[in-house]
Amino acid sequence: MNDRDLLATLASGPTSGEALAARFGISRSAVHKRIEALREAGIDIDAQAGRGYALHAPCDLLDADAIRAGLTEPARALLATLEVEWIVDSSNSVLLRRAGVADGAEVLLVEGQSGGRGRRGREWRSPLAANLYLSLARRYAGGLARLGGLSLAAGVAVAEALRSLGVAVQLKWPNDLVIEGRKLGGLLVEGGGEHAGPARAVVGLGLNVCMPRAYARGIDQPWTDLATVAPTAAASRNALAATLLSWLLPALEQFDREGLAPFRERYASFDALRNREVAVLGGDALQGTALGLAEDGGLRIRLPSGDVRIVHAGEVSVRAR
Repeated sequence: MNDRDLLATLASGPTSGEALAARFGISRSAVHKRIEALREAGIDIDAQAGRGYALHAPCDLLDADAIRAGLTEPARALLATLEVEWIVDSSNSVLLRRAGVADGAEVLLVEGQSGGRGRRGREWRSPLAANLYLSLARRYAGGLARLGGLSLAAGVAVAEALRSLGVAVQLKWPNDLVIEGRKLGGLLVEGGGEHAGPARAVVGLGLNVCMPRAYARGIDQPWTDLATVAPTAAASRNALAATLLSWLLPALEQFDREGLAPFRERYASFDALRNREVAVLGGDALQGTALGLAEDGGLRIRLPSGDVRIVHAGEVSVRAR
């Protein structure tokens, strides 16, 4: 028995410990240990006399075939591989360790991460089978010099995908997806290559779908999930993943051809900071009014003096005042 098989069985309905032991050929004690391991990973499992074990909330496990079937034809044509794994250290790290394919995009979705991370090394809370942890690797002809805007272009594609599902999402520079100031998800771009030659980058997306409340206690900022703000969009993680990839894959192909320019205007319609007073933390502390994206993807800020400064993701964090 593995944890995925056990969780799939529980997802089909309440099951007694005796029935689970018989199904998987193990002892009742071993069943209890595996149930406790799932609970520690973030799965909320109830246990009631006469009813057995039952999931507190419905759970749909990720399925590569179902996701692939839900892709649009243009997106499917840009896909090299699509895999689903159980628990890894980090979906980005798995793809970064691979040599990569020559053409097309490699997509990896995982049910959980033991070392999920966000921007600047922060921990990304990754409970099992609750949210979406998706990484996409591909090569870019423009080289490292142009990849500075990649997370912004990917953010636009994700925001457009979510808006198509009725989610009133905004983008908080440089890489956060927010709803009314609460974090819904984030993007992390990693990779390497030549400054002006070929480069390979991995775009990682963490999206809160149905965050277990007990697991979220360690999150140190306001947050939300799709189950709270848009239950219909959260109903099927497989359908959600297919929609996201159907927007992401063509967008990253366009970014490879044209760079950030065609995404700047689209970004403006999602910009959570535009014309708001902000404080810039890290590097030179600044306060001013956010004016939107610069040509290279930096954030334009009008200082109280009237001068305009441009700050970049690698230098600062931004908090709306």
